[in-house]
Amino acid sequence: MTDKKTVYTPYKGAAGGWGALKSTTKHWLQSENSVRNIHTLLKTNQPNGFDCPGCAWGEKHDPAKIRFCENGAKAVNWEATSRKVDAAFMAQHSVTWLNTQSDYFLEYQGRITEPLRYNPETDHYEAISWQQAFKQISDTLKAQQDPNHVAFYTSGRASNEAAFLYQLFARAYGTNNFPDCSNMCHEASGYALTSSIGIGKGTVDIEDFEHAEAVFVFGQNPGTNHPRMLETLKEVVQGGNKVLSFNPLRERGLERFQNPQSPVEMLSNRSKPTHTNYFCPKIGGDMAVIRGMVKALIDLEKEAQKAGSAVFDHAFIKQHTQGMEDYLEEVKQTPWSNILEQSGLTKEEILYCAQVYADAENVIITWAMGITQHYHSVATIHEIVNLLALRGNLGKKGAGACPVRGHSNVQGDRTMGINERPSAAFLKALEEHFSFSPPTEDGLAVVDTIHAMKNGQVKVFIGLGGNFAAATPDTVATEEALINCQLTVQISTKLNRSHLITGKEALILPCLGRTDIDLQESGPQKVTVEDSFSMIHASSGVLDPLSSEMKSEPAIIAGIAEATLGKAPINWLESISDYNIIREHIAAVIPGFKDFNQRILQDGGFYLGNSARERNWNTPSGKAIIHKHGLPESILPKGVKDLLSNKTLVLQTLRSHDQYNTTIYGMNDRYRGIKNERRVVFINPADIQRLGFTEGQKVTLKSLWVDGVERKVEGFILVPYSIPMGNIATYYPETNPLVPLDSTGEFSNTPTSKSIAIELEEYRESIQVLST
Repeated sequence: MTDKKTVYTPYKGAAGGWGALKSTTKHWLQSENSVRNIHTLLKTNQPNGFDCPGCAWGEKHDPAKIRFCENGAKAVNWEATSRKVDAAFMAQHSVTWLNTQSDYFLEYQGRITEPLRYNPETDHYEAISWQQAFKQISDTLKAQQDPNHVAFYTSGRASNEAAFLYQLFARAYGTNNFPDCSNMCHEASGYALTSSIGIGKGTVDIEDFEHAEAVFVFGQNPGTNHPRMLETLKEVVQGGNKVLSFNPLRERGLERFQNPQSPVEMLSNRSKPTHTNYFCPKIGGDMAVIRGMVKALIDLEKEAQKAGSAVFDHAFIKQHTQGMEDYLEEVKQTPWSNILEQSGLTKEEILYCAQVYADAENVIITWAMGITQHYHSVATIHEIVNLLALRGNLGKKGAGACPVRGHSNVQGDRTMGINERPSAAFLKALEEHFSFSPPTEDGLAVVDTIHAMKNGQVKVFIGLGGNFAAATPDTVATEEALINCQLTVQISTKLNRSHLITGKEALILPCLGRTDIDLQESGPQKVTVEDSFSMIHASSGVLDPLSSEMKSEPAIIAGIAEATLGKAPINWLESISDYNIIREHIAAVIPGFKDFNQRILQDGGFYLGNSARERNWNTPSGKAIIHKHGLPESILPKGVKDLLSNKTLVLQTLRSHDQYNTTIYGMNDRYRGIKNERRVVFINPADIQRLGFTEGQKVTLKSLWVDGVERKVEGFILVPYSIPMGNIATYYPETNPLVPLDSTGEFSNTPTSKSIAIELEEYRESIQVLST
């Protein structure tokens, strides 16, 4: 048996398999609703069931198949617990005491079952009626001199119906302040794709993977973040096609997968590869990898022309792109020395990748937050689009761009209008349908909202789900911002850190989760979500709520809106009596949703459509724009250039396998071999030696930034790991305090949580680390 003080034992198994079944069973039993939750899990992603509250990976339509993964099972069991957080619980625990507990402890306490108001005199939350809560919120909103004093935050788990009502209410109130979880993850994808191909979504569907001859996987760890993708990658490899993975860390899910639903694989204890090649570039070096591939393709094109053939799709380039010639000239001027230094790969490796790309007729490129949380993220995604365009891999079967979203409806929320920079067409449609004039000036995203709360410009924060205090960068600054608010309102399923970082007044409003039956005046309701492939799915809860005091998200929004605006611009309470009414409004305002109520009755949902997939480019020129960027001088933000030394390391934050975003399911990270600990630093053994440390030593991490503010976290254990020299990785939210608020991506304003300048200092004691 492993000593509890031993935090690292290399994992020998494949992703999935018996380890996933064991973990799923453990969380199923911990929910204290074991028998009921077997039935619940079998309804996940099924017709007449509910959409998984985990990731946004899509599904092939196959009703006979069990359609949940390990992390989906964790999410369902976590939500379907019988434990309760109510006024009696809060009477036993002060907010100050709760704030000293771990994030795991907080969410493990159970579902919030009644509205709660913070009493600063007693330092406890106390019961409040829904009528009183709605009145307190409406009185505060009506008292604001400027609607822009309020920020409306949204989590990506909110349904389409809730998101549409939420944006309608906020815009009718008078603001476009919509900080959203997408501001911290795929904002760069949306900006880069819109500015390149005219739509901020991926161009592929799940069936395209069956026809792809090569799939390039950049900056993502599907084994932990979207496990259902592993089966897709395995099938590509089994079909004799290529999967090239690029990740600074060796991640088990990108190596091998054992399908828990395959009796042959389980009984024989065999697994299948999820890649044909695995490359470990430096953190942030993906743009240089792609730049090198294009440089190699230029040479391959020259050789092909001598033989009377071509590598580039010249017809596609001529008809569908603008700016390719200037971009290729930029690539020619980029020295190989810069490419190799920044990428961390050898020239031979990059030439091989280019040859695979050139030999494949249909290519998909996927990516996630390993790409999107850098200063140069938009430039990197532009580079991906440029690479795809060279051989016409946009708008054809088995090919395209595939940003893999995290939250199960983060893409749908954007579609519904959760956007601080709404398009003129969307605002015009709102005005024509609802007969009011929505605000036209841009609102505030996450980072700007934090600044605005700190300086008193934003006085009221309303959070539709999520865990803002834990999810955001620069934790100390974020907490100071929330504390400075006049009122904070959290619409939540479970207790989390954001409930304990209160404004001068604070409310917690308990909402139904994806698994709960949503009973309104007309009967049980369906909601809808959108996956990473622009498929719209219906979702119906199957569990009786733990309390009659829990309301649906649409009902909470309608209650606040009715108290604040009366019956303008719609009859809010009537709209939630039957969600078909909300969907009729959506169909009238948002393109692609005609006959919404009829189409969601289809098994498997319906495809929303994608203009770029049809090679219709909604750009000013009507063509796909080929952007050119120089390689960044450094992966680290420009502001720290003068602070760097030979001791500086590049930090990326990441999830453990026992968490989903800020929700911590446990203290283990099975695939990386971590047990009973989260405060660890994954580091190259050579860096441990070079910097004068030892394996298992505890260290302090200090981030470098130009404002002179000390940002540090202490007591982290050094774990030797397969990661490039000069790079380290740690879990968030524990290391979010190291991410400077003003360290954001160019064009996207996304926190650069994957490229933070760090120096390590000795802490105190060391513990044993088993590394064999």
